[in-house]
Parts: sequence; structure tokens; C-alpha cells
Amino acid sequence: MNEYGKLVLLTGASGYVGGRLRTALELRGTRLRCMARKPEYLRPRVAATTEVVQGDVLDPASLGAALAGVHTAYYLVHSLAAGSAFERQDRVGARNFATAARVAGARRIIYLGGLAHGAPLSLHLESRQEVGRLLCEFGVPTLEFRASIIIGSGSVSFDLVRTLVDRLPVMTTPSWVLTASQPIAIEDVIDYLILALDLPGDDNRIYEIGGEDCSSYLDLMREYARQRGLKRWFVPLPFLTPRLSSLWLRLVTPLYARVGRELIEGVRNASVVHDPSALRDFPLRPHGVREAIARALANEDLDLGTTRWSDALGSTPLRTQWGGTRFGSRILDTNALQVAVPPGAAFAPIRRIGGRNGWYHADWLWRLRGWIDLLFGGPGMRRGRRDSERLLPGDTLDWWRVEAIEPDRTLRLVAEMRLPGRAWLQFEVTPHGAGGATIRQTALFDPAGLFGIVYWYGLWPLHKYVFSGMLRAIGRRAEAEARGLPR
Repeated sequence: MNEYGKLVLLTGASGYVGGRLRTALELRGTRLRCMARKPEYLRPRVAATTEVVQGDVLDPASLGAALAGVHTAYYLVHSLAAGSAFERQDRVGARNFATAARVAGARRIIYLGGLAHGAPLSLHLESRQEVGRLLCEFGVPTLEFRASIIIGSGSVSFDLVRTLVDRLPVMTTPSWVLTASQPIAIEDVIDYLILALDLPGDDNRIYEIGGEDCSSYLDLMREYARQRGLKRWFVPLPFLTPRLSSLWLRLVTPLYARVGRELIEGVRNASVVHDPSALRDFPLRPHGVREAIARALANEDLDLGTTRWSDALGSTPLRTQWGGTRFGSRILDTNALQVAVPPGAAFAPIRRIGGRNGWYHADWLWRLRGWIDLLFGGPGMRRGRRDSERLLPGDTLDWWRVEAIEPDRTLRLVAEMRLPGRAWLQFEVTPHGAGGATIRQTALFDPAGLFGIVYWYGLWPLHKYVFSGMLRAIGRRAEAEARGLPR
């Protein structure tokens, strides 16, 4: 049987690493089965060739069918969200899975754990390494990767760096920000996991993986600030321990209320590669910190440019809240309206928006914002639009520019006004019911530093008033035009 005929099982396929690995395996043509506790949530996201089955590592009875006929199984499961019980659940889950894999005749388990040195390890890192040891004990050869800080759009470590740098012009830095590490790009982690499928041998192995550079969280924050064009000042505060830091971080961002104290405390342990055997056994040379951060920022733009923002909003684990919803470094605010006209009629007022046609609601506020923009050297509202009926990619539209347009479906505008960040406005029209349509309007802002965040939240009530009123006016106009009434 050739390598692409071997059945591969992927656990954690809806997680950060697992989701990216799933896509890469599908593109590679791998025979893939994904195990999920709620397969109905995962099925819409996978390729048609990927099988999705129900399974839970804490339920031994569910694992036999999931592992039947599997050659290689990826174990990308952790229980950190379980709170104080995560160690016990990680231990039980690893034993259940390794036992079921042996019974099913699996030939290899590939596991991604955490790289850490020094004693004592944090409870989280100790649990990650204990899982690796348990997987090896039940007879199925296990290949364990121990990774340092993972840099990628959406990774917890990258979000930690970004949140601190974006929100705090001056930071008091505890001693743990100087802990040595060897950050690795998410793309390199995925490459290692895929290359492991073809690695010969049937023994247990541990590979320590890291990027090209040895650095610290302070180095990462400085590099992120440089690439974002932000000036930041760091003031050492040695007595601020990881435990105190975790409490403080919860005040800075809600992210760390979800991640938990144990993950933050893990930064006290050095995560530098001591054993370079991964560089010997795999034809891969990982990227450095500068390129890893640049890729993370570029991938966020790509994700938002190639997917519907409403889908991105729906997939984020955060709930919609006052001021919009965080998606990476961006903030999204979305509104939807159902209208009793077909999509083409619903889109007609959208394609005519701006210029002499106006913005359908609170035009005096649009003009006021245009005058303020002119005072600061921006284009204001004076550019208008090229054609009152048709729009093409690249057209100017008052202080916006058309970034993308799909007739009767999507219009995406990028702002060219003076702003402390980058902004987009998107309209989507989709069919709804018998002859109706849903109009979704999404405003997205990528703030530059603390001033950008203050700008967004300070003006959000006004933006909400303007955009909500605009959406309702578009709906009324679409329905009136469909009945033959004047615009």
C-alpha cells in the first residue's frame, strides 16, 4: 500500500494546530479520518474526501470504531479548558487512546507536546510531557514533537504578544519575558507533522523542534512592534512573578481568563532545543522570528480576504459583545437584515452607494467626517465615484476604495481616510427563503496601538447608529424599488 493509501486518523481537527494540519493533509491527498466529539460541527468544514466520526478520548467505547483500520493517528488533544481537572483528564485520555490504538493495530501515534527544560515544570508543561510518556507505554510506536513557542495567526502565544503590544504603549516587564525560547512558525510545525508520516522506523522517538532564532518574549514583542510600526517602551519589573502576571493579564484582555493561569506560568521554563536530531532526520530548515511574525500578520489578511467575514465571526470562540468581536488583532461588528426581495434587487442599492447617491442614512455625519478627514490631509468626501450605477475593483468611492465586488453578492470597501489603523466595510447578500434575501453588513477595524483601540471603542456607539441606520435604509430602498416606487 502506498503512503497515500494508508488511513490517517486526526484528533483535535477543530483546534488551532489540528485545523491547519487537516487542511494540509487534505491538500496532500491523504486518506483522512477526523475524530470529533461533535462531528456535526466539523463536517461542514472538511473536504468531501475526509471522513468524520464521533469519538471522545474520555469515552473508551467510542474509540474502537474511530481507530479501526488506521495506520497512523495524530494525537492533538489537551484538556486545559477543564480547569483544575485538566491533568487527570489528560492522563485518562492518553491511556484510553493508546490502549485503543494498540487493540486496533495502529502502526504509529504522532503527538505534539511542549518543549521545556528546567525544574520544576509548570503543571501544564509537565502534563504535556506526561501524555507523551503514557502514549509510549501501551505498545504503539509514538513519535513525539516537543515544540517551543508557536507563532502564527490565532496561536495563543502570538495573541499574548500582540495583545500586550497593541494595547500598552508602556509595559512593565517581569523577569519571565527574558526566559530563553526558540519560537517556531506554525507552518514549520505543520511541515514536521506531515513529514513524520513518511519517517521510517517503528521505535519511540522524541524530537525537539524550534525555529532558527533563540529569543524571548521581550524579543518577540519588540519585533512585533517594529513590524506594526508601533513605538513601545519596556520597563523591567523583576518581582512580578508568572502567577501575579497571569492575574494582571486577565485585566488586560479576556483571552487569558480562558487560557488559564497554568499556561502563563509555563513561560518560566526555558524552551530551547537541546537535541538537534530533528534537523538531521527531517529535510526542513525552520524560519526565523522575523519571518514567522511577518507570515502570521500576512495570514490574517489572507484569511479575511479569502473567506467571508461573517464566517470568520461565526467561527471565533468569542461571543459577540459590546464594541464588536475580536478576530485576531482586528475587531468586527456585523449586522444582518432580511428583505422580501431577491438577491439582485437587494444588492442594487448597495452597488449605487456613495457619491451623489449618498449613504442612505445620516449623510450629514458622513459629510462632517469627510471635512475632518480633509483637515488632517485625507481625501474626505470630495472624490465621489466614477459611475453612479456600476462599480469595479479599484474604483474610488468617497474616502473608500473598492477592494472586491461580486455582482449581486458582495461589495468590500477599504478605507483610505486618516485613521489610527486600517478599516474595511463589507456588504454580503445571500438568498433567504422563497424569493427573499439576507443583507449582512460587516465593519472591520485593525487598530494601530492603544490610540486605535480608543478610537474604535470611543466612536463605536456613533458607528453603530450610522451603520445600523444605513442597513435599514438599504433594505427599505430595495423593497421600494422592487415594488416600482421611486428611490
